[in-house]
Amino acid sequence: MRGVVPGALDLARDAFARNAWDEAYRHYTDAASGQLPHEDLHRFAIAAGLCGRKAESIEVYARAYREALARGEDLAAARAAFWAGHVLFFEGGMSRASGWWARGRQLVEAYGDDCVERGYLLIPRGLENFFGGNPSVTEAVTKEVIAIARRFGDADLLAIAGHGHGRALIRLGRIAEGMEALDEVMLAVASGETTPAITGDVYCGLLEACREVSDLRRAREWTGALSSWCERQPELVRYRGPCLIYRAEVMQLAGAWGEAFEEARRACEWLTSPATPEGPADAFYRIAELHRLRGAYDEAEEAYRQASRLGRPPEPGLPLLWLARGRADAARAALQRALAEDNGADPARRAGLFDAAIQVMIALGDTAAATAATAELESLVARVGSSFLQATASRARGAVLVAAGEAEPALRPLRAAWAGFHRLEAPYEAARVRVLVGTALRHLGDQESAAMEFDAARQIFEQLGAGPDLRKVDALLHPSPAGAHPGPGGLTAREVEVLQLVAGGLTNREIATALVISEHTVARHVQNMLAKLGFASRTALAAYAVEHGLATP
Repeated sequence: MRGVVPGALDLARDAFARNAWDEAYRHYTDAASGQLPHEDLHRFAIAAGLCGRKAESIEVYARAYREALARGEDLAAARAAFWAGHVLFFEGGMSRASGWWARGRQLVEAYGDDCVERGYLLIPRGLENFFGGNPSVTEAVTKEVIAIARRFGDADLLAIAGHGHGRALIRLGRIAEGMEALDEVMLAVASGETTPAITGDVYCGLLEACREVSDLRRAREWTGALSSWCERQPELVRYRGPCLIYRAEVMQLAGAWGEAFEEARRACEWLTSPATPEGPADAFYRIAELHRLRGAYDEAEEAYRQASRLGRPPEPGLPLLWLARGRADAARAALQRALAEDNGADPARRAGLFDAAIQVMIALGDTAAATAATAELESLVARVGSSFLQATASRARGAVLVAAGEAEPALRPLRAAWAGFHRLEAPYEAARVRVLVGTALRHLGDQESAAMEFDAARQIFEQLGAGPDLRKVDALLHPSPAGAHPGPGGLTAREVEVLQLVAGGLTNREIATALVISEHTVARHVQNMLAKLGFASRTALAAYAVEHGLATP
């Protein structure tokens, strides 16, 4: 231990045990002038990586590899080679990672006997096949690694392999089996059985799996666990940004939009830092979504574009923004292209694309295309088995039926959708369903029940600050009189309904969405009203509605 600063190694070990990563890194740097035990070099590299010093972490692993070789400790060198490649792989250094792993495999093969390092050096094959679109190979490889990890009692290797095994099962369509495998890994990680070298990676991977299948219940639980883990480590740089994004997503679905926006903003600031390995693209997308839902369309569009510049596809959010701005044809083209390009590896993303496309098709009056897309969405959801996606598919089915004039059969899937979102404590999604239920009830002539549904939805939209939805439901809360008797000026009941929405400031596109009819039908009603009343503008129509008590100023 010649050359080591007195006490530095003990201080480094103590700081590492307290998860004080920056402090541990500084003390290990002081101690590193001398020869460090292999275990301490591993801790040194971990501390460097967790406090944001990626290059230093890789260099420490390289040092551990060289020193182990010099001492004739080939297996220790092989393990250092694995970790160097592991860090590089997730930093995008694929070629260098492959080179390190090849060095490690050569050492293990030369060793000959079965060893735990062989399991570590099988992991790269599983990773490469998983990201290369061959989950069946990953499933077989990780199953073999799990057996090795159990035989040697290596908790880190077991967690890495178990995580890969669960993710591969999900990609193979064995969703329930995959999530159960991830639950077992989560238990080990949350119980502190694993070292910090892989704890954060596994947490983030587990949450990515939740996102893939829209498992909101697990996402909430695991996001809470990741948040607690991050909060116990003030000097942690790595993982903190993704943790904030996951928290923002969960908060948004739970209806805490203000808190979600603040978390997404913090994530954006954090991930813009050069020290963080992850980029801010997902944070910008989350900010864009919250702006869109609140009606801040200019801010939303800029945030979507920023996410796109950084490599995050802006669909389905940006096309939904275009729909809200009256650009339904552009929205449809973008979503059709995104669906054609999508490889289906992420079921939740594909389901989101279908859900958005169905909304656009209904707004355009293309119920046949919307019906076909709903069938595809239902087929996808049947394979995934996610409660959130099941509710989404039921809502889409109900919306298509309402648009096709089949209000009564629409109520069953809509009621199921509301129950699903309500159980998941997703208030905004549930409120959107209630608007559709109210529309169906109004078409069936049950005006009082429809008004109750609209009022319940309105309360949620107001609490959330969902401006566009609030304006639409406010207009719907003033239903036109039922029956065949004409309204003022000889207007039909449907024309009065459209007139009220015109007076509410809605565009033809927004009216079409609110009434679940086509934009062309809305335009025809507007032209008919202008002709009947002898007006030349929408402003005159709005004034007429106020004058005759059909709308408030």
